[in-house]
Formats: sequence, structure tokens, C-alpha cells
Amino acid sequence: MGYAQLVIGPAGSGKSTYCSSLYQHCETLGRSIHIVNLDPAAENFDYPVAMDISKLISLDDVMEELGLGPNGGLIYCMEHLEENLDDWLTEELENYLDDDYLVFDCPGQIELFSHVPVLRNFVEHLKRKNFNVCAVYLLDSQFITDVTKFISGCMASLSAMVQLELPHVNILSKMDLVTNKRDVENYLDPEPHLLLSELNERMAPQFKKLNKSLIELVDEYSMVSFIPLDLRKESSIQYVLAQIDNCIQYGEDADVKIRDFDPDDDE
Repeated sequence: MGYAQLVIGPAGSGKSTYCSSLYQHCETLGRSIHIVNLDPAAENFDYPVAMDISKLISLDDVMEELGLGPNGGLIYCMEHLEENLDDWLTEELENYLDDDYLVFDCPGQIELFSHVPVLRNFVEHLKRKNFNVCAVYLLDSQFITDVTKFISGCMASLSAMVQLELPHVNILSKMDLVTNKRDVENYLDPEPHLLLSELNERMAPQFKKLNKSLIELVDEYSMVSFIPLDLRKESSIQYVLAQIDNCIQYGEDADVKIRDFDPDDDE
């Protein structure tokens, strides 16, 4: 059984920084993880790249040869990846053991995980290769400064949940940039009626029915729940990692070892 995180979220939400910090944290713990780059536009990395989609296809080459723009070129690259799941990806996965832990650093274009089926088919391929997979959705903490931005972020995450059909962990990233910690507490697990009240105050009366429907949708899916992540704090990274490990049942099959226990526990 292999394990995998699919790191998704809007552009600029800190996905690559999260992957880099997670790698460093696990290295400190003596725990092995492998970071996979799925962004065909990425060139510089702060972590060792175990697999790189640019070895299969490059966004710059696609844009130059086909005359596509950045978004169209990216979709083309990801569809090319989808067409090569049985070849390129399968061959790459053969380099890893059954219990290896992979972290996939995905592009930030929202349509890749909310509209087109590319990542869903990618996930299904991982499942067929006996991987337990969890979607890790990062939302920039600056979204909590405005209730409309927050609802927008929630809806994008909900769309990814429905599209990918995976265990899902939502993270508020860049917590080190938040100046008012009370704002964070109000949005980590907010009451739906408070969100609705704030939306109605911010928007014109004709949007009240729409606001109510949006809040009910988010509430019914139990979506409004985020874990704050401050990459300056090892305890924060460890807490997030523990939540994800629990989702994919990482370590449940591990043999119990004597060193796992404090010798003084039996006294």
C-alpha cells in the first residue's frame, strides 16, 4: 500500500512552499517522503524532485510549438499527462516501494481540479496502483479578511471534493501573515448563520436567496472547516501532517517496535 497527498488550491496559495516545508519537516523526523512536480511551468524548486512532469512535457515547448496561451497550454500538458498515465506515470511509480509516501505538487489553475477530469483520472490511476490518496486544499489566509472571498474559496474547495471524490483536508496557509488572530478563529469553523448574516450585510438585498443557498450548500457538505498552518512552527506542520496521515491510514499497518515506547511507561 502506497500513500499520497494531492496538493491543490488556487495559484499563489503556497502549495510549493508547503511541499518544501513538509519535506524539511519529515527529513528532520527521519521520515522519507517524495515530492512530485505536476506543474509543467515550474522550473525552480526548493525541494528534491522525485518525479517531474517536465520530463514528459514542458509548457514553454507547448506554447511555442502550438501557439497556445498559458492556460490553454497548461490544459494541453495535463491532458497529455492523462494520455500517458499507463506509460510514463506507471514507469515512474515502479521506482517506489509499496509503502512509499508521495506528495504531488499540482498547478494552481482551478479548472484542473474543479471542471476538467484530468486530475480525477490521475487519482483513479493512483488508486489502481494501490495508493491511498488524500486531497490537500490550500487557501490563502488573506481570504478570511472578506466573507465573500472566504465563500468563494469554500466553493472552489467543495467543487474539488465533488470532482475528485477523495478524503479532503482544508488548510489555511500563510498564517504568519495574519495580523488579527481573532479573524482566524471566526473562520476556522464558523457558524453558518453568522456567515449568512455577514454576507447579507455586505451584499444587495436581491442576493439574499442566493446567499442562503450558498451557505446551506457549504454547511450540508460540512465543508466550512479549515486547519491553520503556520510554517514557522514545527508543531503546526506536524498537526497538519497527522490529520492527513489519519485520512489515508498511514502507519496503521506498521509493526509495533519496542523503541516506539518510552521505557519509563511501564513503571
